Amino acid sequence: MLAMGSEEWELYPSYIGSQVMEYRPISEDSDDDWNGEVAVSLDAVLPDDLLEKVLSFLPVASIIRSGSVCKRWHEIVHAQRQTWSKMVPQKPWYFMFTCSEEAVSGFAYDPSLRKWYGFDFPCIEKSNWSTSSSAGLVCLMDSENRCRIMVCNPITKDWKRLLDAPGGKTADYSALAFSVDRNSHKYTVAIARSNQVPTEYYQWEFTIHLYESVTGNWVTPFTGVLLGWRGGNECVICDGVLYYLVYSTGVLVNNNEHRHCLVMYDLAGRPNHTSLMSMAIPVPCALTCGRLMNLSERLVLVGGIGKQDRPGIIKGIGIWELHNKEWREVARMPHKFFQGFGEFDDVFASCGADDLIYIQSYGSPALLTFEINQKLWKWSVKSPVSKRFPLQLFTGFSFEPRLDIAS
Repeated sequence: MLAMGSEEWELYPSYIGSQVMEYRPISEDSDDDWNGEVAVSLDAVLPDDLLEKVLSFLPVASIIRSGSVCKRWHEIVHAQRQTWSKMVPQKPWYFMFTCSEEAVSGFAYDPSLRKWYGFDFPCIEKSNWSTSSSAGLVCLMDSENRCRIMVCNPITKDWKRLLDAPGGKTADYSALAFSVDRNSHKYTVAIARSNQVPTEYYQWEFTIHLYESVTGNWVTPFTGVLLGWRGGNECVICDGVLYYLVYSTGVLVNNNEHRHCLVMYDLAGRPNHTSLMSMAIPVPCALTCGRLMNLSERLVLVGGIGKQDRPGIIKGIGIWELHNKEWREVARMPHKFFQGFGEFDDVFASCGADDLIYIQSYGSPALLTFEINQKLWKWSVKSPVSKRFPLQLFTGFSFEPRLDIAS
């Protein structure tokens, strides 16, 4: 296990090449008022419990920085204390990095302070690994060995490898979903795998594997066959239900229908004999791609809107929320923001938590946020990630910064 106090913690200091730079947020909004002096020593007047309470009102990055004030503050910040479970709610951060074969290292964006931080993410080895996050933890699946699953807290650097998941070595498609109970910190990992049936190109076997942190074991509650539809890599757990995007193979399906569809599986009831497609929900319009996310137990779909005559070509981005198995449109990205990405691919990265959605083009380090409750679009502060050559690709995912939860 890696501890938050170890040298691997990248919020301070930040290691760039062979140089060691003191912690400084990378941001256009930063100021130079800090002079390194502490005007008032709270040690003289506050007992530990009150000091913890005061610190719990700060953003996570400020709490971590306060640990360098003195030995006492360091011990308070880095101790496994119940105080951090009562922290002021934190907006999700976004970890952005370059798609490459090299070790994953990038920058994390804090929307509360509008700062970027140099950040080494624990235990992720390749940029094409699958990720899913919930309540401060991130679950990762190795793209080459999809039996290999990790769970980590990216802030404290605590992580563990789970028992190998079944069926990963032969799966054509695998999707990862992750859900953490905010009170008990127990978690569920769901992997949906899809394999083409040999000699039957229109049939796809669909299997769901579940891991419960309470038991520490995998179970396979469902196996079925999809006709004319195949699985992909997009799924999410929301309010005890696993939602999974499936894709039309163009066989046995009307070409006028949309290329995507949403299927559901009840994780509480876990029926082993059910027709998923009989309860499938069509997507709201022709999509170039779809991204599912759980925003405070609300299922949200962010999708690339395809052109009417050429549905595989993107013309805009829409956001929808599922209500009683019907999609309600929340917003469409204004054209000025869509143009702001420059060349926008038909597929893109999007994720979020709480009430915040992130959208990023794979071909650009620009990052756009959407606050779903306020219907507010906003660019992040300019990313320190730079594009060095025309075909360079970028990606990222969000996570909630928390100190009180362990893998």
